[in-house]
Amino acid sequence: MKHPVGYNADARLRWTEWLPWVLAIVVFFALPDYLSMGARVLTYILFALSLDLILGYAGIITLGHAAFFGLGAYVTGMLSVKLGVTDPFLQLLASAVAAGVLGLVTGAVIMRTHGLTQLMLTLAVAAVCLEIANKATHLTGGADGLAGVVVAPIFGMFKFDLYGKTAYWWCLVILFAGWWLVRRMIHSPFGASLTGIRENRLRMEAIGAPVYARLVLVYTISAVMAGVAGALLTQTNQVVGLNVLGFEPSGELMVMLILGGVGRLYGAFVGPRVFWVAQDYLAKQFPEYWFFGIGLLLVIVVLFARGGVLGICDGLLAKFRSMRGGGTA
Repeated sequence: MKHPVGYNADARLRWTEWLPWVLAIVVFFALPDYLSMGARVLTYILFALSLDLILGYAGIITLGHAAFFGLGAYVTGMLSVKLGVTDPFLQLLASAVAAGVLGLVTGAVIMRTHGLTQLMLTLAVAAVCLEIANKATHLTGGADGLAGVVVAPIFGMFKFDLYGKTAYWWCLVILFAGWWLVRRMIHSPFGASLTGIRENRLRMEAIGAPVYARLVLVYTISAVMAGVAGALLTQTNQVVGLNVLGFEPSGELMVMLILGGVGRLYGAFVGPRVFWVAQDYLAKQFPEYWFFGIGLLLVIVVLFARGGVLGICDGLLAKFRSMRGGGTA
């Protein structure tokens, strides 16, 4: 059977790609006491997916991705607390637009730079956003944050309950939409061009590819996704504070992605889970030194499993296949 020109065999949806979604549904029924935490994990998976899009596929290194996440979180909080807008769809839309505008404006400048300059500019954007949020107390609540965020029932029927059931499904549906968008994007000609830019920007420019425009575009798309993730965090927690901005959330996100596997799509699904489980265990065993344990885990992964947890799985699978093949021979 002949396939059309531009057909990408990797774009076919494999049955294994449904496993994360099946697992998410199983978690809902098997662990009803952990749905609030589950919603938080799903939110950070979307956040990590937005970073993987620019870091893993376009090669854009950033330590300021929390600027878009925090902006989305604060826009939702201010809409509810200051303006009385409680519709969850309007909150998500406003957060996405605000984060997208910030991504477009800052990306237009940042994408003209490279290396350390680019890295420092992304960090500066997050630092400026943090300072604005800290000083504009009449809008953001400053260090006290915004509490009492109200979110209306979804479609007027599904109310955000104390046990996190609605929040869990809400985050899961939005995450699925984000995953579908990113998956379609990376398996498209646009995604292939991003990989080309990451591998050899000069060659892509030499063949006439609009490198700058595509980098700004993917940076803006990533910002929109991060803004939506921030909005989800505010909606599920019904409070937002300065902890969503600055270097720390950006650094934690980078750690999550490295643990899962950068540029692997599903590394964004694995990394946050590994990070939160490790953090929860280490915080209980070593309350004062749990971050040391996270750092040690990161060092081990970087030195011995550069593909993250998914890289380890690929290596074990390759060994199993070679042993099986040798045994068959």
